[in-house]
Amino acid sequence: MAINVNNVSDATFDKDVLGSEKPVLVDFWAQWCGPCKAIAPVIEELASTYKDQISVAKVDVDQNPSTPQKFGIKGIPTLILFKNGQVVDQIVGNVPKEKIIELIKRA
Repeated sequence: MAINVNNVSDATFDKDVLGSEKPVLVDFWAQWCGPCKAIAPVIEELASTYKDQISVAKVDVDQNPSTPQKFGIKGIPTLILFKNGQVVDQIVGNVPKEKIIELIKRA
């Protein structure tokens, strides 16, 4: 697991994401998901690059089913940007790095 990426669970989501002082980019993913694995190095790189501006978290949808359900996650990977406990925007699928950077800049 990358240094700048936190694993977040259903139990810690409210505190780690919704209660964060910094905007948080959350990657909803699963072990068996090919596109999730493909996008992971990009997420880790951006977590490092933007560590002063945002936090980055990962939620394994198989181990933590209630959080994805709460936010209507239907496909993975889904990236959701939270700021002040609110959803700012989201992206679904393995998208180019530039798309994720655009999302981060909205924070």
